Amino acid sequence: MSRYLFLLGRLVVRRRWWVLVLWVFLLVGGIIVAVGAAGKTSDNFTIPGTESQDAVALLQQRMPAFSGAQMQVTFATPGMAKVTDAQPSAEITRAMAGFKELPQVAAVVDPLESKTISPDQRVALGSVQFSESAGKVSEETLGEVDRIAAPARDAGLQVEFSGGVYPGFTTEMPETPEIIGIIVAFLILMITFGAVVAAGLPVGTALIGVGIGVTGILGIAAFVDVPAAALSLALMLGLSCGIDYALFILSRHRHNIVLGMSVAESIPLAVGTAGSSVVFAAVTVIIALCGLSVAGIPFLTVMGLTAAGAVLAAMLVALTLLPALLSLAGGSVAKFISPPLHPDRPEEVARIAAYEPERTMGHAWGRFVTRFRVPLLVAGVAVLVTLAIPVTRIHLGLPSGASQPQSSTAHKAYDLIDRSFGPGFNGPLLVAADMSRATDPNAAQALIARLQQEPNVAVVQPAGTGDGLLLIQVVPKTGPDDSATADLVTRLRDDRTAIEAGTGANYLVGGTTAANIDTSSRLAGALPIFLTVVVGLALILLTIAFRTVLVPLSSIVGFILSVFAALGAQVAVFQWGWGASFLGVTTGQTLSFLPIIILAIIFGLSSDYQIFVVSRIKEEYSRSSEAIASVQNGVAHSARVVTAAALIMFGVFVAFVTVDNPVTKPLAFTLAVGVILDAFVVRLTLVPAVMALIGDRMWYHPRWFARIVPDLDIEGTELERRVHAEGASLKAGAQAPQSVPD
Repeated sequence: MSRYLFLLGRLVVRRRWWVLVLWVFLLVGGIIVAVGAAGKTSDNFTIPGTESQDAVALLQQRMPAFSGAQMQVTFATPGMAKVTDAQPSAEITRAMAGFKELPQVAAVVDPLESKTISPDQRVALGSVQFSESAGKVSEETLGEVDRIAAPARDAGLQVEFSGGVYPGFTTEMPETPEIIGIIVAFLILMITFGAVVAAGLPVGTALIGVGIGVTGILGIAAFVDVPAAALSLALMLGLSCGIDYALFILSRHRHNIVLGMSVAESIPLAVGTAGSSVVFAAVTVIIALCGLSVAGIPFLTVMGLTAAGAVLAAMLVALTLLPALLSLAGGSVAKFISPPLHPDRPEEVARIAAYEPERTMGHAWGRFVTRFRVPLLVAGVAVLVTLAIPVTRIHLGLPSGASQPQSSTAHKAYDLIDRSFGPGFNGPLLVAADMSRATDPNAAQALIARLQQEPNVAVVQPAGTGDGLLLIQVVPKTGPDDSATADLVTRLRDDRTAIEAGTGANYLVGGTTAANIDTSSRLAGALPIFLTVVVGLALILLTIAFRTVLVPLSSIVGFILSVFAALGAQVAVFQWGWGASFLGVTTGQTLSFLPIIILAIIFGLSSDYQIFVVSRIKEEYSRSSEAIASVQNGVAHSARVVTAAALIMFGVFVAFVTVDNPVTKPLAFTLAVGVILDAFVVRLTLVPAVMALIGDRMWYHPRWFARIVPDLDIEGTELERRVHAEGASLKAGAQAPQSVPD
């Protein structure tokens, strides 16, 4: 593979202007497509094969007006006033009547007519039924909702919204995290390279890759439901991977330049050596993200595929656009800055790393790890296992009003409903009962009575009828995030035959709460399968990369430790509230799809660092066949660039922790913790310690194994040998005495 990438690098150098024009064309074309298609993200989730989705399908067929999203409207009076007083009641009636006239509204339930009033008569709970799903309710309609509620607020009433759709239920992704991530990345690259051009190129190429990826996603969003979280994930991965992949290639190129190689010779060699690792690492991430489709949940599949597309763009940019720009930049990547206090320090550091790697801090760390390998192994594993302990208490679910920021209308509505009516009113179940075969005129009342007798049921009331279908609202005594509510949904389904007996009814349990429970259950069931697939994939890919079994096994164990440690930290902060006030976290459940996404991404990123560190160690071992010295020299060559790459990813992810979003914040936090633990504790400490402990046996493989597993030359050793041999041959030919004709 390294040979073909070498040839690609040589071609790009020769056709650099064509390559540059091609990428500019792709970026401009992506912008035109995104603007022209006017695609927008949508949180319109469907879970095929679940009972809650079957209930939606039944409603769409028989009562389409009730198949859309529902919005709850909570009215609260100030002081000791009651909602039944003249002025508050008039404002509530006027507001509900205004909602009823809006487009896409199928029905409204006036709380004064339905008597959905709190015992102290200070809070009233109404509802608005839309004829469209949440993603299809227009922004104009939601804007009108706020306008209609304004007079009631001006009159002193508190009006809050919650449910599947409401004004502000989707949040715009701010640009601040991207700006912070770019600034942090540039500063780290300046420290790493000590040159402005070398620091700016990875950031610039990554932004072009992100631009193409994001515009492509927005173009796709015009035809496919793309969740908002997919855009956040693509931004995070596209930016961080784009910078990291460019960093690895640029680092090898700059190393070659410092050693005296010409620009034209260095670029193809850097693409062939470091580029091999980039391709392998990127393909690993892409396959893992595409593997999210095993869950069988469309929104998760879209998240995985769009993020994989962003990573693919980052890889292609690093392999083609970056070499073209390096060719144009010439020797300026080695034009060092002159800090006031130590003007010669950046160039000195670069030359020491190239000519005397044993003097670097990376080599010192390698010596420390190999010397104290046993204590470091014990301590490192103990730290990761301790951090992973909270995973045993993980509670999966999807965001509800309780998990929204405390300043949001959904959170305020959740608190008002919880205090005034009980937690179950925040997540009622919707039972769709087919009564077309019922002969008893009292069948509906009998069914409602039996549902009311079920444990943990607070209120059961009819919600609508039509075309032989009866809609029944079942309000649990517990909230939507409570495990007792999930038990109630399971029991209503398991006891279906007994509850339906003698009524002639056939019912399905649906609604937003039931759909969330079904989603969490589906994801929990898919997690072991996905973990098995990921571990198996890691074993195969890393075995092919390093042609040995022990290296993949150590990588997999480290990957599992870092993933569960990151998830444990997430549980401690986002469920238990440790440090929640410092991070601005609203505690609640762990997102049901977070573990499977973290598994996919950390698997890919851990494979990145494993390949970059171990390929350098293997490269040294191929030259010297000395296990301990190879670990020390390999860590010396890789520690600086891996440290920079990990800190850049950490900085990008931490920047997104500032986003006040119940999906983006925990996802970014867990990724940040996972990356920093995997890079520094696992790849730069535990893996070298294990390799030093096992020694030469780490690289052992039987002869039959060598015949079966192909040698992809992932570290580029054979390529470097050929290039240097060709260079020596050409040099010798040029120096040979030429015969002079008579």
